[in-house]
Amino acid sequence: QRGPHLATSGDFPMAMDTAPHLRSRVRPMATVLHIVGEVLVSAQESRPECWVIDGRISYAAPVTSGADVQTVRGWALPGLVDAHCHVGLDRNGPVDDATSETQALTDRAAGTLLIRDAGSPADTRWIDDREDLPRIVRAGKHIARTRRYIRNFAHEIEPDELVAHVRMEARRGDGWVKLVGDWIERDRGDLAPCWPREAVVAAVAAAHEEGARVTAHCFGEESLHDFAAAGTDCIEHATGLDEESTRAFAAQGIAIVPTLVNITTFPEIAAPAAEKFPAYAAHMIDLHARRYETIRRAHEAGVSIYVGTDAGGALPHGLVAQEALELAQAGLTPVEVLSAASWGARAWLGRPGLEEGDPADLVVYDADPRADLRALGSPRTIVLRGRPV
Repeated sequence: QRGPHLATSGDFPMAMDTAPHLRSRVRPMATVLHIVGEVLVSAQESRPECWVIDGRISYAAPVTSGADVQTVRGWALPGLVDAHCHVGLDRNGPVDDATSETQALTDRAAGTLLIRDAGSPADTRWIDDREDLPRIVRAGKHIARTRRYIRNFAHEIEPDELVAHVRMEARRGDGWVKLVGDWIERDRGDLAPCWPREAVVAAVAAAHEEGARVTAHCFGEESLHDFAAAGTDCIEHATGLDEESTRAFAAQGIAIVPTLVNITTFPEIAAPAAEKFPAYAAHMIDLHARRYETIRRAHEAGVSIYVGTDAGGALPHGLVAQEALELAQAGLTPVEVLSAASWGARAWLGRPGLEEGDPADLVVYDADPRADLRALGSPRTIVLRGRPV
């Protein structure tokens, strides 16, 4: 459902005819996938097998008269989620459809079957009609302050225009709006909030009235206090979380998507600015140096954390497994990381997982990712909309 009112090669044995009442569920000569091994339904539940019938998950063995049953063995997870990914965007701005397709296919090959597109100037609605491409939850086009963000990425406006643009993007998107909360202010020579607090409060309220949630790009400390006061739903990067804002985020249920694979590039961002903007460069280096400590403190405080790569700007696509390892480095357990990349992230975005009747978007691995997260980097079988891809 679109729009602002989005709720939140293996062997081929024949399965036994153990459920005659399910006979009508399999069309003659239909292909049925039989996932055998361990189906990780949630952090607390796993099952020894499931079937994919007519594109959906079933835990009841079907009658397979005339059906081709393909067996896949391994550990199955719901399709991974990249909760901060820009399909349709590169470092220079919007890209053509062929490039967008390549980006989406690269993410799919990494096991990412659900993307929250955290801001894109390109129209990628055509992807929704492609059964072979990941599903996308869109936040519309970035909304930024004039000359306070990357050129060609965003609406660049002033505070008195913010509410109108938030309402517009809320109606265009899939239940999310993306603001740029801070950026370098050249007169100050350092990171600074892009908006007065009262403008942020009004903008978040307007988005909520439209039935959309709000997320914001924030590197520094100051803007996080403003967005907490406004009751935002999420923050991207969140490198500036301090003790006070961390407590506020935990108390208010404000989620973060740290994009640690992007934060790793902060020294490269800072280096060319060091001579002209030394305070900014030093600030970025400091945020980088304490990135794991910042996320660890947020996690220990109870802040919800989700996997996102920030692919599509300066970074390539397909980095979801690398981001998972970064979150483990920051102190999340393997099961917590898997939740941030699959079960929990899907629930947060209001999308199904591997329950009975859910659409069959899943990834199968040769090793148990709960025992070794590095398994996420080597998916064996990827099933999208019920079809192995």
